[in-house]
Amino acid sequence: MSTPQTPLPDDPNRQVSKPRFSVRSVQELLVRAGFDWFLLALIGMIVLAWLWPEGGIDREPVSLGDVAGVGVSLIFFFYGLRLSPEKLRAGLGSWRLHLVVQASTFLLFPLLIIPLQGFFEGTPYELLWLGTFYLAALPSTVSSSVVMVSIAGGNIPAAIFNASISSLVGVFITPLWMGLYLTAGSGDFDMGQVMGKLVLQVLLPVTLGIVLHRYWGGFAERNRKQLRLSDQVIILLIVYTSFCESFARDMFSGYGIGNLLLLGLAMIGLFFLVYGIVYVISRSMGFSPADRITAIFCGSKKSLVHGTVMAKVLFPDADMVGLMLLPIMIYHALQLLASSAIAQSIARRSGLSVANE
Repeated sequence: MSTPQTPLPDDPNRQVSKPRFSVRSVQELLVRAGFDWFLLALIGMIVLAWLWPEGGIDREPVSLGDVAGVGVSLIFFFYGLRLSPEKLRAGLGSWRLHLVVQASTFLLFPLLIIPLQGFFEGTPYELLWLGTFYLAALPSTVSSSVVMVSIAGGNIPAAIFNASISSLVGVFITPLWMGLYLTAGSGDFDMGQVMGKLVLQVLLPVTLGIVLHRYWGGFAERNRKQLRLSDQVIILLIVYTSFCESFARDMFSGYGIGNLLLLGLAMIGLFFLVYGIVYVISRSMGFSPADRITAIFCGSKKSLVHGTVMAKVLFPDADMVGLMLLPIMIYHALQLLASSAIAQSIARRSGLSVANE
């Protein structure tokens, strides 16, 4: 399905309008992309886990870890309920674009991280490398990718298709990638058991949601904001309980502010590296400007939602989950900042209104 093509900044036929910039437009853009109170709340959960780890470990009067486990299934059920088959069919036509986005998400990212393993193997930072590889194996985001593509004037139906398919495919591909290293490094990792948990906690709820979409899909769309809020609360609970386990067992001993800053630099460097590679590939394949926008924004994103909920299923050692989540949490924040600035720049130079998108 074709969409109106919006020229990128390097298109000689583009129409340049006066730059439009305001603090309010930036704030609105970041909020629409998900860069709001939620990120501050994530930091708050980590601080709370550091101050009071017992709250996430104690099983009396109720186990917060078990509650979070049920929440995982609810998140994927409502995701399936909101997944519209019509929207997916609308984006089926651009198969070359889909191939580039999915290859970037599930092949390019991991292949960039795998060669770095030798530098970290046997060092205190080996788990950080594993967490970064976990980030590389995750699917793309849904909401923020579509928002950025919309703002920059890209192919919106294709963005919806790729983001949705990525989430479904990731249920299978992410565990397979992680199994290569968790099986070798941990005798407790059982791929059959993990896949069984994924089927029960992820695949079955998603499938049930898709089946019930024709009946309750309208309800899910009308209450999209409320459902997203419930998803965020569940994710905050998972983050809190995960970091409680890690802090209680001193998993972060030996990591300082300098290590976090270096990790942040590595994450933003990874974002721009993938962004640049996808941009070059999409240009060389002769993509239209609209498809090129979709490729670079969908192909460079990673999903914090899937990273958080799947970590609870994938990692057998609960005390290592907090450390595994650090790279994706940092990458999530930085990708929103970087992609928001880029989308706004493309929109301004192409004569689109950022504030009115």
